[in-house]
Amino acid sequence: MAHTKSARKRIRQDRKRRLRNQAVKTRIRTLTKDLRGSLKGSDSEGTAGPLKAAVRALDKAAAKGIIHRRTASRKIARLSRAVHKKASASTSEASAPSS
Repeated sequence: MAHTKSARKRIRQDRKRRLRNQAVKTRIRTLTKDLRGSLKGSDSEGTAGPLKAAVRALDKAAAKGIIHRRTASRKIARLSRAVHKKASASTSEASAPSS
């Protein structure tokens, strides 16, 4: 147990920061999961909103130091690539002549 006043304050600050960081990370995981779920659906148009929300949350978390900036960049790149791959696959299916 902390003995000094400053050590007790540090414990309170750490607890507050840990809970805030935990909430942000949970939100990122939820948004990423929502985006992956929308990718499994047949509608490729419904992925723009979830992608924007996930990218925004990742950028904000990186800016605040909750996650590393390169981790955020890597996750954004992977999500964007998955969305673009899905969009290009659906457009190529639509443009292919049916026989």
